[in-house]
Amino acid sequence: MSDLELWGGIECSVVRVRDAYVDQVELTGHAQRPDDLDRLAALGARAVRYPVLWERTEPEPGGELRWGFADERLARMRALGLRPIAGLVHHGSGPRHTSLLHDSFVTGLAEHGRRVAERYPWVLDYTPVNEPLTTARFSALYGHWYPHARSDREFVRALLVECLGTREAMRAIRTVTPGARLVQTEDLGTIFSTKTLAYQAAFENERRFMSLDLLCGRIDREHPMRGFLEHHGAPPDVLDSFVADPCPPDILGLNHYVTSDRFLDEDVAKYPAHVRGGNGRHRYADVEAVRVLGAGIPGHGALARVLWERYRLPIALTEVHLGCTPEEQIRWLAEAWKGVDEAKREGVDVRAVTPWSVFGACDWDSLLTNPRGHYEPGLFDVRGGPVRPTALASVARDLAARGASDHPMLEEPGWWRREARLLYPSFGRVVCATSPGTRRPILVTGARGTLARAIGRVAEARGLSVMLMARPELDIADAGSVRAALDAHRPWAVVNAAGYVRVDDAETDRAACIAANGTAAVLLAEACASRGIRFATFSSDLVFDGQKAAPYVESDAARPLNVYGESKAFAERRILEAAPSSLVVRTSAFFGPWDEANFVVHALSALAANQPFVASRDAVVSPTYVPDLAEAVLTLLVDGGAGIWHVATPGALTWFDLAARAADLAGVQTGTLLGKTTAELGLAAARPLYSVLGSERGALMPALDDALARFIAARRPREYAETG
Repeated sequence: MSDLELWGGIECSVVRVRDAYVDQVELTGHAQRPDDLDRLAALGARAVRYPVLWERTEPEPGGELRWGFADERLARMRALGLRPIAGLVHHGSGPRHTSLLHDSFVTGLAEHGRRVAERYPWVLDYTPVNEPLTTARFSALYGHWYPHARSDREFVRALLVECLGTREAMRAIRTVTPGARLVQTEDLGTIFSTKTLAYQAAFENERRFMSLDLLCGRIDREHPMRGFLEHHGAPPDVLDSFVADPCPPDILGLNHYVTSDRFLDEDVAKYPAHVRGGNGRHRYADVEAVRVLGAGIPGHGALARVLWERYRLPIALTEVHLGCTPEEQIRWLAEAWKGVDEAKREGVDVRAVTPWSVFGACDWDSLLTNPRGHYEPGLFDVRGGPVRPTALASVARDLAARGASDHPMLEEPGWWRREARLLYPSFGRVVCATSPGTRRPILVTGARGTLARAIGRVAEARGLSVMLMARPELDIADAGSVRAALDAHRPWAVVNAAGYVRVDDAETDRAACIAANGTAAVLLAEACASRGIRFATFSSDLVFDGQKAAPYVESDAARPLNVYGESKAFAERRILEAAPSSLVVRTSAFFGPWDEANFVVHALSALAANQPFVASRDAVVSPTYVPDLAEAVLTLLVDGGAGIWHVATPGALTWFDLAARAADLAGVQTGTLLGKTTAELGLAAARPLYSVLGSERGALMPALDDALARFIAARRPREYAETG
């Protein structure tokens, strides 16, 4: 049993941008899924940072209070034994009648806090304002969020209003629940700099504590930030009131992101224009420290020690999140847990670790200012179909139960510890973590094929060890060859991208097709299962007969029309009987930028050269962008995905329409594009006229036009010179 508690964090920001509110609880679908709380309890979570937000409860002043969501969810949490940490404002500015610059925020938040306490007197833990310093910066210094101010004076005003609101809210809550505890969160990083900019780094390193110092009553007349605050409009009597009547947190909530640590450098020529700025005294670049600091970033354990030395108050990591691939997400969580666990053993009072964005987050890549639906999974992936646990969920469960995890991806350090992190000339001697022992690779069969090469390329870009195996190194039809390769390389996963791919030839070569796609694949799957090796293989939309009028999903019965489809259906059935933990990926209609042997490349090349190109105008398919397919398969492997998955680019169009759309996006004329029926093409193997793949398990692939745009950019549009 771990000495640290696992808490859960629901991304719940309600942020006003101009006149529109962005509500993460709605965007991630959590508002419609009450059983999400059961999922958290099943992981071993003891507490949950949960929204009882002012903006959601009282959207209009004097209007009807909306308690239904909180009533239902808090009751369920109580039944499950989950302690709620009630958040009252999360990066918000309150309802429309107030803002971070108005005194009404203080009185209104206190009234909301009192109402929450009266309605839920058993709730003990509160965060009235999440990350007040960070919210004040983003709303009143940088202008990203309402009220979109951009001055030190308005920043100071917003910070004071938030801290006053926190103090008054806790005072009101404690009149109802005397033992209520303040769990005060803040995003804390460290500012590094060149010698010239040491003064600016020192200022920002002191500024990062202002919200906590205010609440703890530390900003007296001698405090280093007192002059800054008064110079920018903070009334001395208000500052003195915090000294006389502080509201110290019962638990300090440490939020820390890989971008939180910054590096300042006056040599701006080394950096792109968008990171350059200044303070009126020097021009300098402000970049992520991880991208330039040779020694690397300090990490969660070091920050916990800093907080402990400064405040001597209990600490919890209240947001641990990395927007990245699942293997990097679990490395970030495991490193954070290990760091604060070590600090705890040294005497730092650390209570808990909170994986953040448990059900993912939307549009944080633009700080919520560009609502385009960019989703980042968390412990669960909610993109269509049932809510799917990710690798992060299994690692969080392990950490809660025993303080460690044996997930194979934890054998490798995170990207922020590898040399590839450095985008700029390093500052100081470069120190990089190394893998403990030999890295176990992914073995990929069919080394010369499109799929194998794409998986290898994407795996290398993700920092995954990968080995592409041709038949001489690994003959999947030979049990001895399979045994020797698996024993020699000790892979943690095998991706079978080998097989018989000539659909029309298979009609007269049935035995060879069944042997390669069926018997050999089953042999490889069984060998992997006996060794505990994760296994993935590919199937096809050609297992279907085309009689359905809606996209085929994973549970639809296979009814192939040709030998190739028969071989794939045979493999699916036998593999999942022999090795149920195997991942079987059905996909279709490949196109990609890294090889010449695909439909879209052929179509654009012919059309750009004013040559005739013939395509079926009645066979409807789901075109699949190979780089996205490779990404999705690797993600499912890391997450422990099993069973049949449909992984194809969303969309349904004929081959003729696919050629036309690609040509339109590439700026290529379509005068020589010819459409024929599938029957007129005279193909040896029968094809379904409708083989669109949908999924009842999850949507993992970007949209078709997005994929085509990236394909064309990768192929360099000039090779498709416009003609005619």
